[in-house]
Amino acid sequence: MKSAAERATLFAHDQSEMHTVPNNIVFSRRSFILMSLTLAACKGGSDIVELSGSTMGTSYTVTGVDHNRNVDQAALKKALEASLAQVNAQMSNWDASSEVSRFNALRSTAPVTVSEGFAEVVRASREINAASAGQFDITLGPVIEAWGFGSIGGSRPATAEANTLAAARKVSGQTDGLKVNGTQISKSHPEAELYLPSIGKGYGVDQMAKVVASFGITDFMVEIGGDLYVSGRNADSMDWQIGIETPTAYTRSAYQVASVSNMGMATSGDYRNYFERDGERFSHIIDAHTGAPITHKTASATVLAENTMLADAWSTAMLVLGTERGLEIANQRDIAVLFIDRSTDAENGFASVASDKFKQLQA
Repeated sequence: MKSAAERATLFAHDQSEMHTVPNNIVFSRRSFILMSLTLAACKGGSDIVELSGSTMGTSYTVTGVDHNRNVDQAALKKALEASLAQVNAQMSNWDASSEVSRFNALRSTAPVTVSEGFAEVVRASREINAASAGQFDITLGPVIEAWGFGSIGGSRPATAEANTLAAARKVSGQTDGLKVNGTQISKSHPEAELYLPSIGKGYGVDQMAKVVASFGITDFMVEIGGDLYVSGRNADSMDWQIGIETPTAYTRSAYQVASVSNMGMATSGDYRNYFERDGERFSHIIDAHTGAPITHKTASATVLAENTMLADAWSTAMLVLGTERGLEIANQRDIAVLFIDRSTDAENGFASVASDKFKQLQA
């Protein structure tokens, strides 16, 4: 039997290919999970639930401890994939028939009745928009597209063309541009569009967690592309050990490890999805106030929250805000966040700052 260390598996944030290297370590982006599975299965008489598949342009993973050894894993996987299919049908900007795509295609300011899940995500996004000084904004899709990022893709411009960017910004702006009343939402501008990757993936993780819990599993981890929720303890009866990746483009190593239980976790970073023109770096993380990529030194922001939807959205908001302003808001609102900044003074090129709540959770 292999030791727990030999069976360590690492997963990470964002929609990237998985990279396999020796010693059964699988790397992806930004944050990863350190899990030891064999030990508890051997000494505790429990079965280990291990499921994976594809969704949302990336992969999902479920790991849990079946203490009663009675979980039908085939039935669980079927239920998980049905739940994920529903989330995709509601919130995928890459599916022209999805609920959000149909809403975006409407050139009307009339109220539209949407599903409860879609409305929940929009309501949460409005709350975080207000709490983040407008920097979390799900109406920035046209601006993101103008910079060559987003669902359309294609070649990257040397910079966003002025007229295109101006037109995109005219129909963006969540604070005054989007109204929600129960399950009815409406646009203030008929050409406004919603772009949900920065919150929809976290919502999908939460739906997975509900499915796993409904099968009687209390100790589990579920993740989509590195956004994750953990419940209870891992197979070694310890809090889940979550590694936060060093924010570099080409190497994969743990910058810090966090102990997490009964919380969602997500990391946003600017260090993989970007392009360069004439020595200038353009990140896919857009400042909602300027309509341009962020330029501050914050490379990543990791958030722990009561659910993954909030962790997903707040990690994006905190990265846009940057460490100085983000830390102020985090401490005012009791948000657990770890910022990693580029630093010429640090030996490894990075320096981290944690909010009071993050420190408290790791004490």
